[in-house]
Amino acid sequence: MQPPFQNDDLDLEAAVARARPQLLEFLSHHPNWLLTTSRRFLPGVVLNGLDGITDHKVKVSVLLDLLEKAGPATWKQFAQSLCMECNLPLDLEILLLSSAGEGNLSQKQEAHTDVSAQSSVPKGFAQRRHCNNSVSDKDVKQQRLDSPEKYRHLLIDSIRQRYGSRRAAGAAAQEQTQPLAFNQAFVNLVIQQSKASRLKERTDKPREGVAGAPKPEECADTAMKVSDLFRSVVPSGTTKVIFLFGKPGTGKTMLMHWICQKWAEGALPQFLFTFLFEFRQLNLLKRKLTLKELLFDLFLQPEDSPDAVFQYLLENASHTLIIFDGLDEFAANMDMSSSSKGGPTLTSPMSISELFADLCHGNLLPGCTVLVTSRPKRLPDFLLNTVDLLAEIWGFDHEKVEEYVSRYFHQYSFKEQAIAHLKNNTKLLSMCLIPALCYVVCICLEYLLLKHQMSVELPQTMTQFYIKMLLIFINKQQGEHAGGEEAQLNCNRKAILGLCDLALKGLEDKKLIFYVGDIPEHVKEFASLHGLLTVFEVKTNGTCPEAGYAFVHLSLQEFFAALCLMVSKRVDKNYLKKKFSLKSKWTLKNEAKTEFMESFHIFLSGLSSKECRTFLMLLAEQDEAWVQDKQDTILQSLKKLAATHLTGPKVIELCHCTFETQDLKVAQHIGSLLNFKYEFKNFRLTPLDMSALVFVMNSGQHLTYLDFAGCLMDIDCLEVLAGCENVEHLSFRSRRCGDDFAAALSKSLQGMGSLKKLELTGGSMTAEGMTNLVQASSQCLQLEEINLQDNRIRDLEVKRVMDLFSRMEKLKKIDLSSNNLSLNAVLLLAKEVVMCQNATELRVRYQSMKDTVIIYFSAPSGKVPRSLHLKWEEEKEHVNPTRHVKLCLQDCSLSSQHAEEIIAILQSCPSLSEVDLSGNKLGDEGCRCLLESLTWISISKQLDLSQNHLSVNGICSLLKSVNTCQKVVEVQVSLCCETAVLRFTADREFASLPPREEPMFSTDDQQNGDENQTPTASKKIRLTDSRFQASDLEKLCAVLKECNSISELDLSYNHLGDEGLLQLFRFLPNLKMLSSLKLNDNQISLNSVFFLAQSLSTLEHIKTMNLSLGHIQVVHLTFWERIRVRNTSRWRSSFLAHPKHEAKGRCFRLKDCRVGPEDVTRLCHILAQCPQLTEIDLSGNSLSDQSIERLLSFLPYLCHLTLLSIRNTTFSPRCMVLLINSVNLCERIRMVELRSSENAFLHLGASTRSQKTSCRLTDCAIGQEQIDELCRVLEQHGWLAEVDLSRNQLGDEGLRCLLDHLHQVPVTCSLNLSHNRISQDGVLHLINAFATSGNTTEVQVSLCSKATLIIKFTSRDDPRKILRLAECNFQPEHLEKLCLLLEKCTGLTEYISSNNNVTVQAAERLLHSLRKNPGPLKISIEEPWVGKESVTKLLELAVQACGNITEITICKDKTLFQLGIKFPHCLEKVESVVSRLHLYKPGIKHACFYQRVREKCAQLQELRWSHVELHNDEAEMLVRILLPLPELKKFGLTSSSIMPTGTDYLITGLQNCQAIEELNLGYMELSSSAIPKLVLGFREMPSLKRLILNHNNISNDGCSRLTEALRNMHYVEEINLSHNNIGDPGLMNLAAVLLEMQNLKRIDLSGNSPSPAGGEKLMEALAYCKHIEELLLSRNVFGDRTAVKLALCLPHMTNLRILHLQNNNIGPAGGMELARALVVCELLEEISLSENYLGEGSIHALSEGLPCFEHLRKIDLKLCGVTDDASKSLSHGFRQCPSMEEIILSWNALGDGGARELASALPGMEKLKMLDLEKNRIGTRGATKLAEELAKCPEIQFIRSGLQMKIFPAPIRKSVATKGSVIMYRKVSRCPQLFTAFKVSVFVSWALLGPWSPRTSFGNIRDWTEFAVTVHFGPDYELKIHFFLHFKHHFSRTMCDK
Repeated sequence: MQPPFQNDDLDLEAAVARARPQLLEFLSHHPNWLLTTSRRFLPGVVLNGLDGITDHKVKVSVLLDLLEKAGPATWKQFAQSLCMECNLPLDLEILLLSSAGEGNLSQKQEAHTDVSAQSSVPKGFAQRRHCNNSVSDKDVKQQRLDSPEKYRHLLIDSIRQRYGSRRAAGAAAQEQTQPLAFNQAFVNLVIQQSKASRLKERTDKPREGVAGAPKPEECADTAMKVSDLFRSVVPSGTTKVIFLFGKPGTGKTMLMHWICQKWAEGALPQFLFTFLFEFRQLNLLKRKLTLKELLFDLFLQPEDSPDAVFQYLLENASHTLIIFDGLDEFAANMDMSSSSKGGPTLTSPMSISELFADLCHGNLLPGCTVLVTSRPKRLPDFLLNTVDLLAEIWGFDHEKVEEYVSRYFHQYSFKEQAIAHLKNNTKLLSMCLIPALCYVVCICLEYLLLKHQMSVELPQTMTQFYIKMLLIFINKQQGEHAGGEEAQLNCNRKAILGLCDLALKGLEDKKLIFYVGDIPEHVKEFASLHGLLTVFEVKTNGTCPEAGYAFVHLSLQEFFAALCLMVSKRVDKNYLKKKFSLKSKWTLKNEAKTEFMESFHIFLSGLSSKECRTFLMLLAEQDEAWVQDKQDTILQSLKKLAATHLTGPKVIELCHCTFETQDLKVAQHIGSLLNFKYEFKNFRLTPLDMSALVFVMNSGQHLTYLDFAGCLMDIDCLEVLAGCENVEHLSFRSRRCGDDFAAALSKSLQGMGSLKKLELTGGSMTAEGMTNLVQASSQCLQLEEINLQDNRIRDLEVKRVMDLFSRMEKLKKIDLSSNNLSLNAVLLLAKEVVMCQNATELRVRYQSMKDTVIIYFSAPSGKVPRSLHLKWEEEKEHVNPTRHVKLCLQDCSLSSQHAEEIIAILQSCPSLSEVDLSGNKLGDEGCRCLLESLTWISISKQLDLSQNHLSVNGICSLLKSVNTCQKVVEVQVSLCCETAVLRFTADREFASLPPREEPMFSTDDQQNGDENQTPTASKKIRLTDSRFQASDLEKLCAVLKECNSISELDLSYNHLGDEGLLQLFRFLPNLKMLSSLKLNDNQISLNSVFFLAQSLSTLEHIKTMNLSLGHIQVVHLTFWERIRVRNTSRWRSSFLAHPKHEAKGRCFRLKDCRVGPEDVTRLCHILAQCPQLTEIDLSGNSLSDQSIERLLSFLPYLCHLTLLSIRNTTFSPRCMVLLINSVNLCERIRMVELRSSENAFLHLGASTRSQKTSCRLTDCAIGQEQIDELCRVLEQHGWLAEVDLSRNQLGDEGLRCLLDHLHQVPVTCSLNLSHNRISQDGVLHLINAFATSGNTTEVQVSLCSKATLIIKFTSRDDPRKILRLAECNFQPEHLEKLCLLLEKCTGLTEYISSNNNVTVQAAERLLHSLRKNPGPLKISIEEPWVGKESVTKLLELAVQACGNITEITICKDKTLFQLGIKFPHCLEKVESVVSRLHLYKPGIKHACFYQRVREKCAQLQELRWSHVELHNDEAEMLVRILLPLPELKKFGLTSSSIMPTGTDYLITGLQNCQAIEELNLGYMELSSSAIPKLVLGFREMPSLKRLILNHNNISNDGCSRLTEALRNMHYVEEINLSHNNIGDPGLMNLAAVLLEMQNLKRIDLSGNSPSPAGGEKLMEALAYCKHIEELLLSRNVFGDRTAVKLALCLPHMTNLRILHLQNNNIGPAGGMELARALVVCELLEEISLSENYLGEGSIHALSEGLPCFEHLRKIDLKLCGVTDDASKSLSHGFRQCPSMEEIILSWNALGDGGARELASALPGMEKLKMLDLEKNRIGTRGATKLAEELAKCPEIQFIRSGLQMKIFPAPIRKSVATKGSVIMYRKVSRCPQLFTAFKVSVFVSWALLGPWSPRTSFGNIRDWTEFAVTVHFGPDYELKIHFFLHFKHHFSRTMCDK
């Protein structure tokens, strides 16, 4: 009901029309009063005709028409009378008063108002309230209206004076700076209405919204006029709150003044009163006010009757406008708590914040309109909840800039020049969009144009403009005569500095208004003179107002405050950093500490530019260095801010600061920190923002991603964005982006030379906008992707658009999803896509939430690569690269009616790869039509017809296509899953198929199958999960019969049952190429199992049969080449007598099937009739003891069986005995293996001839009770090679019982009792038995975590008798018993004791005990004290031994002390020896000790010392006593320390070793002077065979000297000079000598520094060493040349057994030659080529030669680039290496495919112990396959893999349980910072896999869920790792404790 905002008077007719409905309703209740009153204004003749009207409303309507037609004067008089006499509703009264002219009653009106008229009014009608005084109602009414009306006129005059064109000219100086009057200068602003939710996002979420673009309803901002602000959107009587926000300088305050002026001019008739308050003035109030005081004292006092006026205001609140300007400038705290508690009262004084809050809430003056302005900032919550209209003031657009500039320069002749200058400068034009800056620019432009008409150079930044404006103001006032800028600044420096201080102090104190006393007089005079300060009245109470001063704009105050910091001598760098560090403001807006500093940081940045340096120097009176120091402080702070996490708005602020500096280096640095991606979400961007952003982006060196999501931006921003050269990915997401936006964006695209991806999503663009955009994009040749999702493109111009797309050479993808494209448009698009030369895929899918439409394109193909094939070379001109198109039309509601159109589309494309028509409604008819046309449609991969409502008839159509279209290779159908897929072979693949073999049937059969003569691709048919029953098979088989080329048939998950299975097997002979048949989950019974087993006999071509009746039934058969039926009348007998597959084994697996003893008997009878059955697996069948007993009884009748597996079955103790007893039932059994009481494996040999048998019962809980029965079984077998009872529960008693039976059990090899809880007492009992037993050759015991106990027996006359004891933790009493037992052991040949708590004294006692041996004895003691005792002490201990010493070994690094003793026939008593030593005095005793050593060591042959420290006396004893011994043949002194003089003495002493055969001085770091002396010693060693001098820093000279000595040493068999510094000269000298060394067998030159040239000379020489067996040349840089030379020489090295060439820089060329040449070395046992990138060709060549190496035990190909393809040939070669024990393929590129190939080779490698696959790319599938096949490797011990432990699923873990092997996992990835310098392997026992029992030391373990591994890095470092295991699933987590 409120009139629009306009300048003319209110139109009477319009006003009456608005009031008429309400007026008619009111007067229809009082028609008599209206008729009486009308007679005063209308002629009586006019009213005569009304008597006949009885309807009151009709009569009132006629009277109102007559009054209106009588003219405006009559209506106004009537309206005034009505208001005075009637109690009208307030809003109706206001309308009538307004229409009556809003004036007082005239005298004439008073005369007509008499008593008679009053008496005619109904009772109570004329009075609004009852009065008891004598004043008449008319006088009361008159008085009530006069005072408010007077006040209203007073307000109008006051506002006109303040803000209107007739404002007082008190500020003359200010007027001089403003060229236009107010009316002329004001230009309408651009205002955008928004939603309150956006304001909440702006304030509540200062870090931007997390989501993408807001929903359309949340962001549909619309342009609006000022008049739209006051349109009522709230119920009558409700307070309306209007909130306007805008950036600084956008004209908010000017707009408020203009609104006030327009109200005063009558353009806002809905408001009777208007008040304007500025928050910066309200800041000055220190006291509380009432509402009345706020309105009257602070704005305008009524001249009289203030109470009446205030009461009128309260009654007419809905016609009152209260404006609060500059909420952001309010200094006090304002929140919800400031609102009055318990409801406000009109007489209660309140603070300004409380008054403001209650006005907004409607608690005060309810119904009024509150208009609030603010900069964007954190707002009080109460205001967010009460805002009714939210709008943003944008400032100017280009049109309004031109209008403003035109008005500004209207009086100048150069007006057009000024406008053109701005239009041609994009940066200036962007600045002018902010009105305040536009005013500044105009001032500068005016000054420069007046001064320089032709040449105008304007500043570049806002800061520079403000400086220029200041200089212009000074220049205007002082004139040219005042001199230049320097002189003017000097004259006004003091005033400017004072103004700067005033500005900064005001901002710091949050003070924006200053009183006279705050400003020095000279500052006030200067600022007022130049228009920098404005003066106004300030009212803080009802007394006289004071004069207040403020900067004309807050931004100007910020400028002078920033200038103060830069020129003040009091401001140091630290204070400057503190002021510029706006972290709290930039990251948390809701707690800003600098509310009034919106542009402060921008001005500081601008003042840091080089262009401002001179100005600052002049103003500060400082030199350039002083100013530059401050500027650098700001620039460094700016760079630091760029390195922090900034939200989108803060990035823009940072760009503004960077732009202000105009420093390209700073911009480049900041651009590099902000590179790659700029994200802006849900805030407005101006062209000025975009200019700053583009400046920074263009300064960076990286291509970036620019993302605008839900951002409000002017179209002018796109024009600025056109200059962005570094944007690679541009994205817009906003519903505001329509056709206009697309058109503007199209104009900007060509300027973005690096743009590759363009996104315009979530917009409102139509097909027209898209066409324009695509047309512009077609000129961007570098564009690769266009995303136009979620717009309003329905029916696009397909042909034109696709034509444009085809021109874009680099285009890869177009996304048109979520655009509601019609089906017709989609089909047209499909037709054009398949015809488009560079389109590769169309993907269309309609879904309920989103439809997908994406087009993919291919880059232009280059020239056809040149081929080496001659035929191809000749025909390459005729070959064109084939384009393959993928067409996907999913869920498009295509029906059978569209079939012909689809076929036409498909036929038009000659090269389709995939067609997806799933999710449509084609039905049987549509699919049939399509399938019949398949022959004429070219599809190379697949056709998907899923979810098309197919029935069984439709499936038959699919199956027929297999026969009609030869390119169909697979059909996959599922009715339940609605799957229907056809797969094809490409034309080139089909053409290359090999010719089909001749059939194996007779001529009669061939006549019935002419199709056999045609080459046919093998077909795969999968008809799964379709509920087929036996009754459906006849129909299906009829179709399948025509498809005789089926290789795989899958009918799983149907309902065939036993009957269907029987029917299908009758049909199988028709499928002549079948290789696989699956019938899983078909509800078969046990009868079908017997039938299937029977088919192994009737269908001889069955290869494997996997059956399971578990939760998921499994029936999977694989076949050899053909199916052959035997003993059936339907088949001829003219088959081949010996088919190709007869020599191959067959496999039967039955799992998870509950079978009883009778069932087992029946099954075994059937299997016994099956020829060539080599493997039976009956795992998981819950077999009873009786069932297993019957199964074992059939073993002799299964003639070809090699493996019987029974896994996942819990065996009873009796059952385990039965399994062991099988070795007595069947002579072909070679191994019986039981693991964990659940897994049993019986390995059988091919013949029954006598061979050794092994029995392994590990982790089977065998205790003392089972030993007797077990031994009785074993006694019956005479050829046992091994009995393994490890990981059981024998204990000491079980061990005693077992030892008692040993003499009866014919064990000939070994007995393993490890991990059986044996104690020290049990060990001593074992040693006692060992001492008395005649056939026990070795006992090995360890009671540490390894818990080893192994006994070896022999039935032959073996003289060896070895006892090994390790970590038994013997106590003194145990050691005493041990010595007593050893005294009885007369035949002991070797005693090894390691860490058994044997002290030095115990060692002496031990040596005394070991004296009754008739033959030689070796004693080894390994204890910690060995490393601490001196050599002398150890020799003293050695001479305590009985007999003659033949060997002394001291290795302190291993704490090993070892003696070799030979006993004479007559031994001297020990007591006499000891007493003789003690009789002598110390000196004599010393000499006696030397003599004793000489005597005891007279027969010494071997002397080896390592890591010892030789003192002079010990070195002397070594040289004088030990080395000259006549029988010494082997001497080694390694890694030991000795004085330099001692070294020379030692080497001199070596000249006396004339019988020496082996000399080892490795790691001795011999000096260069020692080598010549050593060479002299060699001349006295004619028998030397082994020379070891590794790690001695021997140079070329030393090597040359050694080679001279070697010339005369003809018996040398080994030379080790590894890890020295020998280069080519030394190597060539050595090569010359090697020519004559015919006995050389081993040479190690690893780790030296030769070149390929030296390597070639060496290889030539080695060719003459005919007996060479070991060639170790690792870690040299020989390269391919040396490898090729070695390949040429290998034919001369036929005895070579070990070849090491690790890390020799050998590439594919050398590797190829070497691999081919190795085949001549048939005796090779070990090959290491690791860390050489050999290439696949070399690996293939090596693989081809592997079958030649029958003795090969180890191959190392680590880091050789082995791929999956190469692993195939390797695996084939490994199968033919029967001796292979260790394979290392770590750090290669093996994936799942390579792992599967290796796994397939594992079962044939019976001796394999270690497989290292660490650091490859093996996933779960490959690891699973490896684990499955490892169960078949009997000797496997170690597997190393880089896989996480959890990849092995529980069934696989169980299948390899208790294998006795160890898996090693690399755990580097978990803690990279910890394992950087170390390679840590964690060892986990395979036995852990079920049940888990670790082989490592561990503490408290609960339910086997935790164990610890300790890894030692050295003597001072160790790492302890805890593992937490969950065995049913996988490892759950790993944690490092230390």
